[in-house]
Amino acid sequence: MYIVTGGAGFIGSAMIWKLNSMGIDNILVVDNLACSEKWKNLVNRRYAEYMHRDAFIELVTRNALEGEISAVIHMGACSSTTERDADFLMRNNLAYSKALCLFAQKKKARFINASSAATYGDGTLGFNDDVSGLSALRPLNMYGYSKHLFDLWAQRTGCLDSLVSLKFFNVYGPNEQHKGDMRSVVNKAFHQIGETGLMRLFRSTHPDYADGGQMRDFVYIKDCVDIMWWFLQNPGANGIFNIGTGEARTWNDLARAVFAAMRLPENITYMDMPEQLAGKYQNFTQARMDRLRAAGYEAPMHTLEQGVADYVRYYLEAPDSYL
Repeated sequence: MYIVTGGAGFIGSAMIWKLNSMGIDNILVVDNLACSEKWKNLVNRRYAEYMHRDAFIELVTRNALEGEISAVIHMGACSSTTERDADFLMRNNLAYSKALCLFAQKKKARFINASSAATYGDGTLGFNDDVSGLSALRPLNMYGYSKHLFDLWAQRTGCLDSLVSLKFFNVYGPNEQHKGDMRSVVNKAFHQIGETGLMRLFRSTHPDYADGGQMRDFVYIKDCVDIMWWFLQNPGANGIFNIGTGEARTWNDLARAVFAAMRLPENITYMDMPEQLAGKYQNFTQARMDRLRAAGYEAPMHTLEQGVADYVRYYLEAPDSYL
């Protein structure tokens, strides 16, 4: 059995799509559907059972989950970078992840954890996933800090030698519609352009970057799940790994890619950055991909233009926009 936490969420449901495409449907989906629209991400998917996250961790704590487990793919977390309830993030993102890691080790199951590029903070120390610099990182928000604390714990306890913790950069693609304001800018741009004919980006607050010239490493969801599948097939590859493309692109590039995919002329305007983002905004991110390549992953990544075109034309513009 494969366990996917956050299985109705963005990356989790995409990973179930990947497992299904490889002929695997003996999957336990763990999530908290509540009153959200996440359930729509599961409609096209095949899986054995759904379990609420609270019921699942109760079974994990009692070691009462029976049967052979091939892998625990832990994508479940509060991913809001603006969440201010630090105690909630400590319970939901850190304590839950630690308990699940230890459970997977007891079951001798492959454990893949979702970390985040938010652990790198303002980027002044670079974006190197080598663990030698792990303790020096200073996240800018509590979400990033909760993810960083798990990585530090895994390193300190030696668990890092037998698991994979993936630092996702700016992921975009189908199955993110339920995320509301936390959706990718590709998704927001598609709807904004469709409604208004224009795309609004933040003005720069840094002299080194033009308006809309702030840069991110945008990575397509299909590349992310291909990489996770590779890790499932290569249990000897362990540690912390960046999941990006290795190439930073500007928000202007992203907007142009969306206009091109929608077959519309470019129309970009700029607005002031909200005060709540002041001092917490990353002007540049770019994943170092050396360790993943050195570990043996060889598949090419989608370019921004390729990923956006696939997302827009085969999902956002399609009647059934889900994987």
